[in-house]
Amino acid sequence: MGLYDLSAKLPGGGEQPLADYKGKVLLIVNTASKCGFTPQYEGLEELYRDYKDRGFEVLGFPCNQFGAQEPGDAEEIANFCSLTYDVTFPLMAKIDVNGPNADPIFKHLKDEQTGLLGSGIKWNFTKFLVDRNGKVVSRHAPTTKPEQLRKEIEELLG
Repeated sequence: MGLYDLSAKLPGGGEQPLADYKGKVLLIVNTASKCGFTPQYEGLEELYRDYKDRGFEVLGFPCNQFGAQEPGDAEEIANFCSLTYDVTFPLMAKIDVNGPNADPIFKHLKDEQTGLLGSGIKWNFTKFLVDRNGKVVSRHAPTTKPEQLRKEIEELLG
């Protein structure tokens, strides 16, 4: 099973098939609104605005598994991201990225690109880059700032 066989849960119900993103470069990130890395929303949005017309998408997956730093519901998360960081890239429903209830998308991402300390996600704002064919090409730690991914994104976009 590949990434394009999976769907993301949407806030308020429904699902977003990842097959809709075939042919695009994806940056998939687990996010949180009350984290030391939360200002990265600004950098993620900047990447999205700079490259979306070239076939680039950022997909944010709010997660409350690390220090309870995403306590809000879908509406609160969306309002915070929109009002604080003017986020326009898609934010999916809040999910788990680790453990028995981990979302299948993150299970797939972790299987494709394990981290330095194994496959588990260690904190908010872990970033996965996916090429136009749905291959997970790299994984970046929360400390990696979005702007540090520009060169790799540009190479993937061609």
